Formats: sequence, C-alpha cells, structure tokens
Amino acid sequence: MTGDGTRTTASATARTSAATAPPEHVGAPTRAWRKRLLVAGIVLAALNLRPAITSFGALLEEVRDGLGMSGSVAGLLTSLPALCFAVFGVTAPRLARRFGPGAVVCAGMAAIATGLLVRPFVGTTAAFLLTSGLALAGIAVSNVLMPVIVKRWFPDRVGSMTGLYSMALALGTASAAAVTVPVTDALGGDWQAGLAVWAALAAAAVLPWLAFVRDGGGTLGPGDGRPEERHAGQAPVLRITRSRTAWALAVFFGLQATAAYITMGWMAQIFRDAGVPAGRAGLLLAVTMVMGVPLAFVIPRLAARLPRQGPIVLALGVSGLIGYAGLYFAPAAGAWVWAVLLGVANCAFPLALTMVGMRARTGGGVAQLSAFAQSTGYLISIPGPLLVGVLYQHSGGWGLPIALMAGLMVPQMIVGVLAGRDRTVEDEAAG
Repeated sequence: MTGDGTRTTASATARTSAATAPPEHVGAPTRAWRKRLLVAGIVLAALNLRPAITSFGALLEEVRDGLGMSGSVAGLLTSLPALCFAVFGVTAPRLARRFGPGAVVCAGMAAIATGLLVRPFVGTTAAFLLTSGLALAGIAVSNVLMPVIVKRWFPDRVGSMTGLYSMALALGTASAAAVTVPVTDALGGDWQAGLAVWAALAAAAVLPWLAFVRDGGGTLGPGDGRPEERHAGQAPVLRITRSRTAWALAVFFGLQATAAYITMGWMAQIFRDAGVPAGRAGLLLAVTMVMGVPLAFVIPRLAARLPRQGPIVLALGVSGLIGYAGLYFAPAAGAWVWAVLLGVANCAFPLALTMVGMRARTGGGVAQLSAFAQSTGYLISIPGPLLVGVLYQHSGGWGLPIALMAGLMVPQMIVGVLAGRDRTVEDEAAG
C-alpha cells in the first residue's frame, strides 16, 4: 500500500512538473528554433514600442494644425503614453497568467498596428486620442512582459537579452523620429499618411508571436526556469508595496519616463522654435533616440556585472543636466551636442529594465516587480509632459519647461542610486 501510494505521488509529481515546466524542457531541436524565433519576435516587438510616440512628436505641429489642438491639449497627448502604460500595464501579469505571455504580446502588436493605421484618419481630437490609446495599450502590456519573457527564457542572459531588445527599442524610436518627416514629404506632405505608415512595422511584428499564442497561461510563477522553486506551480505572496527597493525603482522609472516623454513629445518643437528647420529638428530628435542603440546594448551588460548600479545612474544624470543647460542657454548653437547628451541621459530606461530583472530572483518576482515599477512609474510621469505644455503655452517660451526638466533630474539620480543597491524584492516583500 505504501508502494502504491509512493508511485501515485511520484506520478502526480511528474505530471505537475511537466505541467509547470518552462519552455526550456522541450526537445533540443524544437527549443533551438523556438528560441531563435522568440529572439526575432522580441526584436520586432521592441522596434514597435516607441514609433507611435516619436512619429507623433516629429509631426506635432502638423497634427495640431490639422486637428485644431491647443498647446494644453497637445500636452495631454504627450502625457497619454504614460497614462496608458500605467492603466494597461498593470493588467499584463494577470493576462499573461490566463492566456500566456506570447498571446498577450501578439495581441499587443495587433492593437498597435490597428491603432496606428486608424488614428490619422479619424478627423477629431477625441477620436485621435482614443485610437492612440488603443496602440498605447498594446505597447503597455508588451512593455511589462518583455523583462518577464527574458527572465523566463533566458535566465542566464538577462543583461545581454535586455540589451538586445533595448537596442531594438532605441532603433525603432530613432527611426520614427528621423524618417517620419522625410516620408511625409515624399508622400506629398500628407501628415496622415506619414503617421499611418508605421502600422506596417507593427503588423510584421505580429507574425513571429503567432507561434507562441498557444503556450498557454499559468507559466509566470516564480519558479520559471528553476525547478526547485516551483513548489507545484504555486507562487509565494509578495507584498510588493513593502519593498523599499520596489518603491525606489518605481520612482526612478517614473522620473526617467517623465524625461523621456517630454523629450520625445517636445524636443523637436523646442528646436523648431529656436529657428531650426523642421527636417533638422526631426534629425536632432533622432540623434537623441539613436544614442540608445549602442548604449542600450552596452549599459545593461555593464549593469548586470556590477553589484550596484548607482555610478551608472549618476553618470546618466549628469549628462542630462548638461544637456538641459545647453537647451536653456544655446538651443540652436549647440543643438547636436545637446541632442547627444540628452540621448545618453535617456539610457536610464534600459538601465531601469535591467534593474527590474536584477532586483528579483524569480520569474514571478520579476513579473510583479515589472508591473508595479512600470505602472506606478508611468502614473508618476503623467503630469510632466502635460505640465510642460501648459508652461509653454502660458509663459510663451521654453525657459520654465526646461528648468522643470532639469529640476526633476536631481531626485531621479537619488532614487536611482537607492534602486541600484544589491537587494531583492523577495527578501523585502515576502508575505
């Protein structure tokens, strides 16, 4: 009787282990091609995480004229990404547990493609906001799930894989900033067509994720990739709000997002108001974004090798302060230098993503930390771009908005140092 009970228990345990096993437990040939396809999917998804924003920033003046927007409403539009990322990003772990992360990212790419295709032709500001929100919802869930997917499939290469998709993200961001105006000019100056062309890139990103739609849910437990931590697939309770590291990372994420979305939404306009032609202003924004291509690959790899990431946080912050000072005193004369320095400062984003993967030991911990840090962070970042629009409209210049940007860099550096300490949320927030 004991033997039968032992065999029954062993059989149940084997079934449980098989059910909760991560993707790496499939056959070697299948695992190899699926990982290659997943890498392609990650890169294509990352390419689509910012063109919806930077293409709009490059044509902000044309969109405002076409839809009759005030400066305050334009500021609301530049705050919309942060709002959508906060509202929809928090749902990503739950959706991934139910449907599987691959299915959620695939649906996210489809939402991006649909929103980008429809929004230029809706004709009203309200409809433009709604269709932009659809695209941004797709971006939001993908934002949150990228660190989770990397931790699950590549637990021994978190730094390099985070660098890869951060580099692709920066490339997509820069490309949209650089070529949206020339493409619009090539299409006869039609800003609607110039915005809509980015839907094609999002549609292409749907394809590789179709292979991961049937992976199913229930795979985001804290033991993904670590059999000894799965405990029959049950996740330990993390009271994430009790973790000081989680809060520091959330505030750091929010402040760097504030700087990033102000830059993406308004920097081209700052240069245009300083007398820089529209095409060159778009190129300057592209330079800022393209700095993230090499640095977004290097910084996560460097950060993953360091027990504390505070020195990197400080170096990026100082670059930002110098860049803002340049925008204030000589925006046109030193435009290329300020664009480069602000591009360096914007690499706080891949650093934050890397710290999300490093401040939790398990897949479930990363999922909870990623959702909390990104959703809370994007909530924090909502007022920034809107406030810049209001200050710009009522002050009649860029002095006060730029002073605000520089002032926010100081607390960003402080909380970044705190978030970079060698700690994990499991130690601080276990229930």
